[in-house]
Amino acid sequence: MTISSGEISIPFAAYRLAMIDLYNEIYKPTSGKLFTQCYTPFCYILKNKLGLDIPTGQASHILRHTFASHFMMNGGNILVLRDILGHADLSMTMRYAHFAPDHLTEAISLNPIASLTAATKKVEVLSPLCRHFLF
Repeated sequence: MTISSGEISIPFAAYRLAMIDLYNEIYKPTSGKLFTQCYTPFCYILKNKLGLDIPTGQASHILRHTFASHFMMNGGNILVLRDILGHADLSMTMRYAHFAPDHLTEAISLNPIASLTAATKKVEVLSPLCRHFLF
């Protein structure tokens, strides 16, 4: 469930389904949630074993934000990130867009006018006689 009570799909490798089945077989969760018992121990490890100073109750939020930031820094697609995070509105996801390393460079290379400019430059190097026959 999400903050807005919607459901999201989380992509993962197929072999992990066997791990989830094994977890369910061993721990037999009754709440309908996959990992109800691991949040407190997980936070303990973050704080005491890894030395991370994460405010109480903020671990999942900070890790979610960190994931989203690194996803974009690694060249992830903003629309895919929106789906992963379960945002209904792209404007919520756009806060991570500035982490994309080449987002402006890519925009320039995908600009249709850029291809027209490149074609014009090729024509300019042709001799005047050739241009006369081409146009």
